[in-house]
Amino acid sequence: MSQKAPQLPNRQTPFSDAFVAFIPTKWAPYSEEMPAALPASEFAPARRDAVSAAFPGERIVVPAGNLVVRSNDTDYNFRPHSAFAHLTGLGADREPDAVLVLEPTFVENEDGKPECSSHEATLYFKPRAPRTDAEFYADARYGEMWVGQRESLEEMAAMTGLQTRSLHELPNALSQKFGRIPTRMVRDVDASLTTLVDDLRRRNGGADPSSDDELAVMLSELRLIKDDFELEQLQAACDATTVGFEAVAADLPTAVRNGRGERWCEGVFELHARHLGNGVGYGSICASGDHANTLHWIRNDGDLHEGDLILCDMGVEVDTLYTADVTRTLPISGTFTPAQRKVYDAVLAAQNAGIAAARAGASFSDVHDAAIRVVAEHLHAWGILPVPVEESLDPVNGGQHRRWMVHGTSHHLGLDVHDCAQARREFYRDGKLREGMVITVEPGIYFKSTDLLVPEELRGIGVRIEDDIVITDGEARLLSDALPREADDVEAWLARQQA
Repeated sequence: MSQKAPQLPNRQTPFSDAFVAFIPTKWAPYSEEMPAALPASEFAPARRDAVSAAFPGERIVVPAGNLVVRSNDTDYNFRPHSAFAHLTGLGADREPDAVLVLEPTFVENEDGKPECSSHEATLYFKPRAPRTDAEFYADARYGEMWVGQRESLEEMAAMTGLQTRSLHELPNALSQKFGRIPTRMVRDVDASLTTLVDDLRRRNGGADPSSDDELAVMLSELRLIKDDFELEQLQAACDATTVGFEAVAADLPTAVRNGRGERWCEGVFELHARHLGNGVGYGSICASGDHANTLHWIRNDGDLHEGDLILCDMGVEVDTLYTADVTRTLPISGTFTPAQRKVYDAVLAAQNAGIAAARAGASFSDVHDAAIRVVAEHLHAWGILPVPVEESLDPVNGGQHRRWMVHGTSHHLGLDVHDCAQARREFYRDGKLREGMVITVEPGIYFKSTDLLVPEELRGIGVRIEDDIVITDGEARLLSDALPREADDVEAWLARQQA
């Protein structure tokens, strides 16, 4: 069947009819061998079953999201929404515009009435077009000549274990029985899909908007306890992060010499993150000197100076999208000064107290409470805290210690660096720790150079130590323990990396 040459934007040279006839000829056939199943495909069905059980008889719509414009006609690297990745097993840059739909299935009960039995999962995505289609050579978003060979419906099914359909079938599929089947969706991830579902709702009598909020909460809470695959991936992320930290440590002398050394450290780490995984799990913080006292210093444009510290808060996101989140504060010259060691040892003592408190059955807040007490005790002993320790720790009338440690000590970790963020407070901040949860423990002490309450020799010193731990029914298991934490061990490790 012949085609006319497609109409193209003004940046692209028009295709002649001769080219259109020529381009699909003499290509090797696509392989008939199906790709291997994704590593997560063994675990994703149980996650989908949990969603099915939570919302019987309801349609669940989970989009991957769309490409986002960075500038003009260039996009940011695509990363799917975490709920989509969790329920499909797709990671890395898969699969823009795709949508997972859990469609309720019904059977007749003893009274002859329909009763929901489970859900059928279908992945709607854009399969590759045949080489005779203009999309093959002219579509910069989906075309094989532009973005590489895409999967067929059959290949994607083999990878995910899901039933697959072409994305163009989705609007009709969603409109079927819309007035009779309640529909929930992950909102505002795919703007056109949100508009479509909301229009269908309006045409069919409306819907309680809180239904989407309830879905978001459930999908977030579903990730609170990690399965074996997730723990394996988080360990891999921490192992890759160790490699990145080692490379940064080895190159600290170069970072000092070259100027703008914070950017050098950021670049060295992100090289290894991109090589060993999907990239970084969040914007790296490489904060030298007084920059370490700005909690989210991501500008990373400062010089490194001998005698200063550099606080590096960095994590590799592996291809399955699980990320590490590790912080080490390193002496740029290789050894801590007495003042730096004083602050460093206090933070380490606080972290050790937090880790010791982290076990199944404890409250999530116990970790912070244990760590922050140690911080307050040191601040008081140094004559900095203006009130007694107990008064400062009073949650209603105190808090003076927060001038030097304003953030929380822990957060959940997983597909998002601040994972499970939409979980209900009673299951997160006010909840109990349970076996299989993964959290960070990351106390710090931050003495800004302009803080006149701090002794002069301590001003400008900022220290944070952060590790990723798995909650067990006993002592927590450190995922990031390949990186040293004791001050003497940090100095010896630096010497080895730079030998």
